[in-house]
Amino acid sequence: MIFDATTIVYILEIVVGGLLVGVGVHFVPVGGAPAAMAQATGIGTGTVQLAAGSGLTGLLAAGLMMSVTDNIWLVLASGAVGAGIMVGSTMLTGSWIYAYAVGVPFVSAKVTYDPITGFSQPPYIAPGTVGHGIPTVCFVSGLIGGMMGGLGGAMIYYALYLINGNAALSAMFAIGIFMVNAVIASWNIQGTIEGFHDPKFKKWPFAFRACLIASVLLALASVLITGGA
Repeated sequence: MIFDATTIVYILEIVVGGLLVGVGVHFVPVGGAPAAMAQATGIGTGTVQLAAGSGLTGLLAAGLMMSVTDNIWLVLASGAVGAGIMVGSTMLTGSWIYAYAVGVPFVSAKVTYDPITGFSQPPYIAPGTVGHGIPTVCFVSGLIGGMMGGLGGAMIYYALYLINGNAALSAMFAIGIFMVNAVIASWNIQGTIEGFHDPKFKKWPFAFRACLIASVLLALASVLITGGA
């Protein structure tokens, strides 16, 4: 396959999409098992699972839009909105469980005041926990992260589809690229994270560099394979 100017643009789109995924994961509030027991903030599952969920939803939304139009801005917007709705719905459902089934207030131990609402946090933190529920700042951060992941996934899918014209093949490779970057980000986070206000968020440049290398290699491989196919 000849790497002309158009192909190089597609490769750059795939790389940017991978970076959006890797950085976007750091915005999503992930609490893991502690959050499931209301002893930490965030959603009670892992970073990779949440990233995969938002990415797959973004890919489905982008694919549906591409069946109607190939306008890149509409495709990317569909991917971002679809993933944002998925993550937002997950956080909203989790909030209902925290509030009405567990009966805990939404509070973070990482900040004294919620950066969005300004509400004081320490008076509501239960002893022995690092917060609970999904505070406003976590919810907003999660929406940002979900939309970044969906945007990245849609960008990867869009570029691959224009190269080979095969929806199934493009989606398969897009999911693979998405998962690799999500796992890299997960290793960088090492456990739980609340969002952009969490001290761990400052580690995102490390994931950015690792995802950049991985995305370049994956973009070249996927373009060669799918283009040849």
